[in-house]
Amino acid sequence: MAERRLNSLRVIRMFLYVTSPSGRGLHVTGRRLLKPEACNLKNIWVKITVVKRTILIHYHEINLKGNNRGWFEARLHQHIISLLKDLPYDSVQRYAGRLLIGLLPESPVEEITRRLKMVFGVANLAVAWEVPAEIEALQSGLAELIPITHFQSFKIDARRGTKDFPLDSQQLNQHLGAFVQSLSKARVQLENPDATFFVEIVGSRAFLYLSRIPGGGGLPSGTGGKALCLLSGGIDSPVAAYRMMRRGCRVLYIHFHSFPHTTVESQEKVRRILRILSRFQLESQLTLVPFAEVQREIVAYAPPPLRVILYRRFMIRIAQAVAQNEKASALVTGDSLGQVASQTLENIRTISAAATLPIFRPLIGDDKEEIMRVAREIETYEISIQADQDCCSLFVPRHPETMSSIDQAERAEVELDVNRLIQSALAESTRETIASDFSSYKTAAKTYEQSQT
Repeated sequence: MAERRLNSLRVIRMFLYVTSPSGRGLHVTGRRLLKPEACNLKNIWVKITVVKRTILIHYHEINLKGNNRGWFEARLHQHIISLLKDLPYDSVQRYAGRLLIGLLPESPVEEITRRLKMVFGVANLAVAWEVPAEIEALQSGLAELIPITHFQSFKIDARRGTKDFPLDSQQLNQHLGAFVQSLSKARVQLENPDATFFVEIVGSRAFLYLSRIPGGGGLPSGTGGKALCLLSGGIDSPVAAYRMMRRGCRVLYIHFHSFPHTTVESQEKVRRILRILSRFQLESQLTLVPFAEVQREIVAYAPPPLRVILYRRFMIRIAQAVAQNEKASALVTGDSLGQVASQTLENIRTISAAATLPIFRPLIGDDKEEIMRVAREIETYEISIQADQDCCSLFVPRHPETMSSIDQAERAEVELDVNRLIQSALAESTRETIASDFSSYKTAAKTYEQSQT
């Protein structure tokens, strides 16, 4: 029963359900109002059901948390508010282990759902019709959904979040199923139906929807601490960063370049990748480090087979210094075991020895096809495969070492002024913040091309 002033609510549709003392009822939509005399009923009562469009969000791993669950919910709540700040909507509220986003008539539902699909901590979401948790209101809502849904078979999937509703889930399925069948003449089919009408009852509120949209899963952004990712601009490292963000990490980025020995394209490429990766955490911090001087010294004084190993050890040392300055607790790389010469087990051990911080390698057991699949899903693949000159392609030996040892690398570094090279690279590094870009890859690529002309 609508008791508050209607103009204080975001009313999408009003339904009338007319009942008589005998219990017989007649559903009436706002499209066509039947006159009482046409109903042939006496002593008519009219209930007005106010239906609101809402996006219903279910949590992922947050449901497994204990006493600190409220903190995870609050972080997710705040992230979604920031994510939607440039779009019109009514409100975001926490309700009974869920998040509800109230929609306005002018809300761009497609864009809102597109962004929410990228949010970590969300299991799934649904564009729902919210009605009071009453049988008549549920029937009114279903009667509105039926004409906009094409189906020959259907099922009802009803769930109660609380047990104070008079019917249990099975009884609700049967009751509402009979109602839908009487209006649609479609058959009930529990396996692979053309349409599923989801009914979710939570306290005094009920939500009706036709599909669940998968969310990002994992844990909310910023709940897992900070880590610094070595971002090359290739296929692998953006996927590694994505995997860490999905575990709640706030990921910072560092990119090594050899300009002016190479073009600036690798730096622009990384910025474009980060505009996409920032969709998952709204914005990203990028540190750009000139690496040519370090490479020249290694080429001049170290054995050629060890060049790439030493490049990587210096990158790890510089990245660790940046991470410690930013209070990040770990480094992240896109290494996949055996994929290239520097990623053999022996070489990974040699490179890791240069750091005291933990180094996470989320892709270590993945093959290239799996990594490429994820890169396509998160829309970094098309940028990553574009040709550029990265620093690791400079001064590469013909026969790189594949089974190095820590002792071997340390002996080679005796001829190098390690601390001076690290401090020099850090002093010349620059830092910038990259905001998220929610346009599609094709739109973003077109915008970039226009900016270059």
